[in-house]
Amino acid sequence: MTAAVFIAGTDTGIGKTHAACTLLHALRAAGHQACGMKPVASGCAMTADGLRNDDALALQAASSTAPPYAAINPVALRDPLSPHLAAAHDGVQISLAPMRVAFDQLLGGYQRVVVEGVGGWLVPLAPQLFAADIAKQWQLPVILVVGLRLGCLNHALLSAQAISADGCRLLGWIGNCIDPAMDALEENLATLRELLPAPCLGVLPYGVAPVQAASELAPAVSALG
Repeated sequence: MTAAVFIAGTDTGIGKTHAACTLLHALRAAGHQACGMKPVASGCAMTADGLRNDDALALQAASSTAPPYAAINPVALRDPLSPHLAAAHDGVQISLAPMRVAFDQLLGGYQRVVVEGVGGWLVPLAPQLFAADIAKQWQLPVILVVGLRLGCLNHALLSAQAISADGCRLLGWIGNCIDPAMDALEENLATLRELLPAPCLGVLPYGVAPVQAASELAPAVSALG
């Protein structure tokens, strides 16, 4: 049984949050108590309750019960920039320690924790610290979200190589249809299935909400055990 999984992406803006929320609904439909986590989020808005990020709020809403926001998103940054730059603008330096405290809190309350990364695999968080280090240090298996658009083959294969080179286990990949007009979609999916060194755990159709698309990720639920 895999208690937690790291959701990586081939790039920024390819639907990691959409895939993570869909996986949460799929886990809940299978009877698991599940919650999402966004350890680092840039592009947060100031509210009456403090800094809030739309992706983290979506993960909170998709969870079985709503965990405290600070547990879902322990590092909240204002500017919509690479985290190391957003942190510098906020006068802070990102470290793994507060994220781990929040992660352990969630592990204590849920059967499954879906941890969404930030940007792509090698997005810098601080000097000598990258998004990949969250999965590496916490020894999490990785599901790679492939944004299905022109260029996705190269991005997916490079990301898979980097995940493997960092010593992490690529559990599988999820295709996310982000370009409804993509040419040769099925041929590209066939190429990904042939070349990526892990199984396809589902393909998410364009414009379908996570709760409605949850059945597409039944293979991902099975892969988590």
